[in-house]
Amino acid sequence: MKEQLPLLLLDNSSMMSVLNEGEFRCHNITFEEAKHVLEVHEKDDILRCFNNNDIETVIFDYIGVAKRDFEYKKIRNMRPEQDAIVFKLYITPSETQPVIQADDGVEAKKIQNVFVYCQYLTRLA
Repeated sequence: MKEQLPLLLLDNSSMMSVLNEGEFRCHNITFEEAKHVLEVHEKDDILRCFNNNDIETVIFDYIGVAKRDFEYKKIRNMRPEQDAIVFKLYITPSETQPVIQADDGVEAKKIQNVFVYCQYLTRLA
C-alpha cells in the first residue's frame, strides 16, 4: 500500500530548500485551483513549511480558504510523488508614492507593491 505523503505549503525560500535532489514538475495555478487543492486535503494531511504571516493572510483572506491551523515542519527534501503548493511573493518599488492621511491624522506613504502567485510542484523521482 502506497504511503500517503502530506501536501507541503511552501514559500520562496522553503521551495529552494526542497529542490535538493530529484526531478520536479512545476506549473502556475490560479488562486481558485490552489483553494480547491487545499479544501480537498484534511488539515492533518498538510504541512506548512514557512513562517510568514503575509502568506497566511493570502491563503485565508484573499484566496478564501477556511481558517485552519496547519502543522509547521521544516522540510529539506520532498519525497518522490509528493506535491506542494508554492506561494511566491515578490515585491517591487512603487512607481508612485502617494501620501495618504489615516483616520487619526498620521501620514502614510506607499513605498512598495506586493504581488503573489501560486505554483503546483511535484517531485517526480
